[in-house]
Amino acid sequence: MTDTDRFEPLRRRFLSLGLGEIVAAAVFALVPTQLPFIAADGAEAALWSALLPLLFILVQAGIYWLLARHHLPGPIPRTTAGVYRSLRIINPLVLLASGIGIVVTWPGTSLSAVLIIAVWLFAVAEYVNYFHFRLSYPWSMWAGQVGRWSTPRLVRDLRRA
Repeated sequence: MTDTDRFEPLRRRFLSLGLGEIVAAAVFALVPTQLPFIAADGAEAALWSALLPLLFILVQAGIYWLLARHHLPGPIPRTTAGVYRSLRIINPLVLLASGIGIVVTWPGTSLSAVLIIAVWLFAVAEYVNYFHFRLSYPWSMWAGQVGRWSTPRLVRDLRRA
């Protein structure tokens, strides 16, 4: 079996992950903004403050998986690794700025507030999942795997580059 054949299942998985993260970003950009209670609560600005870092991180992740699939079995290129090392520093700043944006534009106690907090926490979880330790596993394995604090594939690629 050639290297190309051997890595084809992994390439398909990375394609699925990459496109999945980009589609997820598109869904998150559209669906929450269409909820009628967001406008009724005057929560649009706070919602976008929570959504922007999530979208930023999901798109980064999607691009990473698509790039990584083209470089198997080797590491991602050094320039790409440099970009993602920078993003590892920039993302917490974006999350902090969005947290400030949420506080400044806070809609008050409402259903929107719950959604805004959940979206922002999901952005934090995605950042941790990609840049610190893996949180995402198939549901049937999640409880047994998440406590192992596995190193994410992106971090392993950054170390190898």
